[in-house]
Amino acid sequence: MELTGMAKFFDDWRRLILGITAIVLFFLAWEALLTWFIPLNKFIISKPSLIFLGLYRDMESGLIWRDLLVSGRPLFFGFGAAVLVGIPVGVVMGWRVRVGYSLDPLLTALYASPLVAVAPLVIIFFGVGIAGKAILIFVLCVFPFVFNSFAGVRSVDALLINTVRAFGGGEWNLYRIVIVPTVLPFVIAGARYAVGRGLIGVLVGEFFAASEGVGYRIAWYGDMYVLDRMFGYIFALMVIAVIFTEGIRWAERTAFPWRVGM
Repeated sequence: MELTGMAKFFDDWRRLILGITAIVLFFLAWEALLTWFIPLNKFIISKPSLIFLGLYRDMESGLIWRDLLVSGRPLFFGFGAAVLVGIPVGVVMGWRVRVGYSLDPLLTALYASPLVAVAPLVIIFFGVGIAGKAILIFVLCVFPFVFNSFAGVRSVDALLINTVRAFGGGEWNLYRIVIVPTVLPFVIAGARYAVGRGLIGVLVGEFFAASEGVGYRIAWYGDMYVLDRMFGYIFALMVIAVIFTEGIRWAERTAFPWRVGM
């Protein structure tokens, strides 16, 4: 009975246990490699013990919290605007064939282009404050929402549409009963991808012109060869990305429990 209980516990928490184990083994191997096998050159690389110590000092001084707050505001506005604009545009493109034919080539060309390269232009036009960074984040995040929403609408079963219409349902009923439930999983998948692009937008915007924020601090520590602090900030961003991604996955499991395990 005890083994059965342990087996059930492991099965329920398998993903978390295996994920944490892999991370711990990775850091242990990194630490051992730079401690016992390869001479540590602090101008090239650092090791986890020094990185976590530097991260702790930045947390204790409050520096990293201030930088996260500075970077979080444009991320919130840019990502939120991408959701509000990208989903409706994608739905209309998928539902209205002529709109889709008109916008798809243009948006595909923009999506395929190196949008990070326009960062200097965005900063020149809109400044180094919240507006410039938020617009850059919006540009990077909006396309996953547009194309995933578009794909979701195009995947709607025509039989469901005909059934709603056969029972006298109008346009609003089609959106509420058929289109929205079909599109939502695609939107969530796009959100998981857009989170990473949004964090890239924060870093790029603050690399070019900023006096505070996570991207500025990473660039400054790199220029000063304080690599333990630089990696500490990078790890903090990685943790934030994981938290956002897991939060989106939790929302997906809550909204669509039948998709668990897929």
